[in-house]
Amino acid sequence: MKPSLNPVRTKRPRNALGGIAALLAAAALGGCNDHTAAPAARAAFVRTEVVQPRDRQASVTLTGEVQARFSANLSFRVAGRVIARKVEVGDHVNAGDVLALLDPAEQLADLDAGTAAVASAEAQLRVAQATYDRQKSLMTSGFTTRSVYDQAQEGLRTAEGALEAARAQLGTAKDALGYTKLRAEAAGVITARNVEAGQVVQAAQSVFTLAQDGERDAVFYVYESIFFGNTDPGRVSLMLVSDPRMTAIGRVREVSPVVDPKSSTIRVKVAIENPPPAMTLGSAVSGTVKGKEQEQIAVPWGALMAAGNKPAVWTVDPATRTVSLTPITVSAYEAREVLVKAGLQPGERVVIDGGKLLSIGQHVTFEGDRS
Repeated sequence: MKPSLNPVRTKRPRNALGGIAALLAAAALGGCNDHTAAPAARAAFVRTEVVQPRDRQASVTLTGEVQARFSANLSFRVAGRVIARKVEVGDHVNAGDVLALLDPAEQLADLDAGTAAVASAEAQLRVAQATYDRQKSLMTSGFTTRSVYDQAQEGLRTAEGALEAARAQLGTAKDALGYTKLRAEAAGVITARNVEAGQVVQAAQSVFTLAQDGERDAVFYVYESIFFGNTDPGRVSLMLVSDPRMTAIGRVREVSPVVDPKSSTIRVKVAIENPPPAMTLGSAVSGTVKGKEQEQIAVPWGALMAAGNKPAVWTVDPATRTVSLTPITVSAYEAREVLVKAGLQPGERVVIDGGKLLSIGQHVTFEGDRS
């Protein structure tokens, strides 16, 4: 027999194909069961506070310096070389005390010249007086002319005027000699010295600064915004920085009408009522001004966040326990708290700690939460 030329086709059973499909489907289902749904994010634990308005009295405390009510720059009235300096900074002087001396050589020469001029004018006056008396006698007896008599009379008047001028020059020379001694015009304390012995000074050049005894001021340099608040700057509580037990009461005496261009501050002088002896010139004092009591909401610094470029806080929705970022308006920043002017209502719950990692709509838990 001849072998058949048609090859025999082997048929796979259908039940084998169905089994493979079932295995693949089972594997797929098994893979789906391995990736279970991610658990819900845990609620963040934060510290919160229910805000309520409280009666608050705003206050502003600044540091200033005790200065004399009246202070003057002392200077020589004439130019010259300083030959002696009698006082130092901090010395107390009395009215009339000599503070410094100039070389009086030039003034002594002027005094000698003035004395000689007076002597010469007196001699001329005596001659003119004798001439006038003689002409007057001759005029009475008729042995002289009217013109000669008038000349003698005019010569007498000229001599009298020359003597007065010479005496005035002598007085000026004496005053100039006295001006070579710089004297204190009032009792006080020397607070500044601007020359040394041997230095040549000009007239009216400042030599010493004298703080006169008597009333004292506390001088402060404040920002102009302090005048826009609710504080009353009329009454100031003063305290010595080096010794807080030393206190006094002051009242605003003078407010500078201009703003310092360098520091952008305003100089305020506060008159100290009955200052204690410890509040000496140059002492550092702190001045506190209190404002009117008013209800305000305050939150700790830890609650302050930012919404863009504006201050904000996290508030908690009591129904859903989710947080939202609420913009606020700040009225003042104090040492430990932030005073809120607008944006919060009494009874709102604010996150005061743990808000740095929160996001809008996030669930939170807090102490006392029974949800």
